[in-house]
Amino acid sequence: MAQRAPEGRTQAPRVRAAAASEIRRHELAAFLRHRREHIAPEQVGLPRGARRRTPGLRREEVAHLSAVGVTWYTWLEQARDIQVSVQVLDALARTLLLDPSERAHLFQLADASDPTPATTCPSVTPAMRALLAQLDPVPACLQNSRYDILAYNRTYSLLLCDVDAVPPEDRNCMVLSFTHPEWRSSIVHLEETTRLMAARFRAAMAGHLAEPAWKMLLTRLRAESADFRAAWDRHEVVGARTKRKEFRNAHVGRLVVDHTDLWLGPALGPRMVTYTPADEVTRERLEKLHALALSR
Repeated sequence: MAQRAPEGRTQAPRVRAAAASEIRRHELAAFLRHRREHIAPEQVGLPRGARRRTPGLRREEVAHLSAVGVTWYTWLEQARDIQVSVQVLDALARTLLLDPSERAHLFQLADASDPTPATTCPSVTPAMRALLAQLDPVPACLQNSRYDILAYNRTYSLLLCDVDAVPPEDRNCMVLSFTHPEWRSSIVHLEETTRLMAARFRAAMAGHLAEPAWKMLLTRLRAESADFRAAWDRHEVVGARTKRKEFRNAHVGRLVVDHTDLWLGPALGPRMVTYTPADEVTRERLEKLHALALSR
């Protein structure tokens, strides 16, 4: 006959888990207060005003900029036992101007997984990076199914904008195509391209409707781009890609390339995207762009 474990022994893991959760909540509350108090209003586009008593931001300002309720945010700084979504954590990280290490710390304290692309991606192996480098001067990158740019070679780094200068959390082809001025200006047929991208994104998202990372990306695109909202509201769905593309590169001029997706697995997911020159002029210009990228 099986013996029952003493009641105190069965409760011990629950007690430890509850204690760890409480410690994380208090650490999270302290971290948020510290960051809020050390950000000047001018850093986030707010006027200082004559009656401000604190050099940092007020709670209601953080709540407003993050699109959350003031009471809810106050509870968060008071270490109340409330659930925090990854969408809210992402908004707080942006409002509080967190760098990558601080952002990772925020998500760890909240016991949540950061769905945005990180500076390093464990799924991108050294062999994959070596292959990208071997493809130069043909622009190439690795993307996941959500259009995050996981890795890229030197020519690709200057193809549509200076990708190195883009924060890792913003290295997403959807975000860049709808919100980044230089990236957008480099696409010759911008309206047609972005409309097709929105249609492809809708088709791809059908298999990820419950995933926070996809929902957060959709929320961000709708909030930051009127063009995306208009394209999204068309409810168009497209699975195929336009293979011939034209870019207006700021360094070497017009480029005509053929787009190819090389799938790295049996299912539609991580893929290598390449842009091979469609004519001799483009080939020569890509060689010049590669040389320029190496000289930086």
